[in-house]
Amino acid sequence: MFVLAARYSGRDNIPSPRRPLPGERAEGEGQHHMTYDDFNDFCRSLPATTYVMQWGGSHVWKVGGKVFAIGGWETGVPAITFKVSKIAYEVLKEQPGLRPAPYLAARGMTWIQHYAKPGLSTRGLKDHIKHSHQIVAAGLPKKTRRKLCLDVK
Repeated sequence: MFVLAARYSGRDNIPSPRRPLPGERAEGEGQHHMTYDDFNDFCRSLPATTYVMQWGGSHVWKVGGKVFAIGGWETGVPAITFKVSKIAYEVLKEQPGLRPAPYLAARGMTWIQHYAKPGLSTRGLKDHIKHSHQIVAAGLPKKTRRKLCLDVK
């Protein structure tokens, strides 16, 4: 099995986007398909992430050695899979373009796959990926979070 791994450190001072002018679309608004390049760039920007290509060419992103997002498993439109809370899972699993993630949800895990139109806007998808990163990071041992410079209280 071929595994490509790289380690990335997130940036702490990412400038917030400007607000749109009246009549102008906000960034991500109306966009429904994140490319794998966009997906990888966004995941790379999150703190203490690692990238591995595995499972038949899927783009797998981890924090502290635990998966928080997967890009792949579908042909055509990029399929993006992410972990969610139990409440978000119940809401998102019935939305058009979203479904319980194959393999993961079948094992009782709360993972959603964005796989078709209309799905989520790019901004909504980024919000869910970021939250997935936070959920997984929060589940890491305190020592690991401290080592990775993730918030430890």
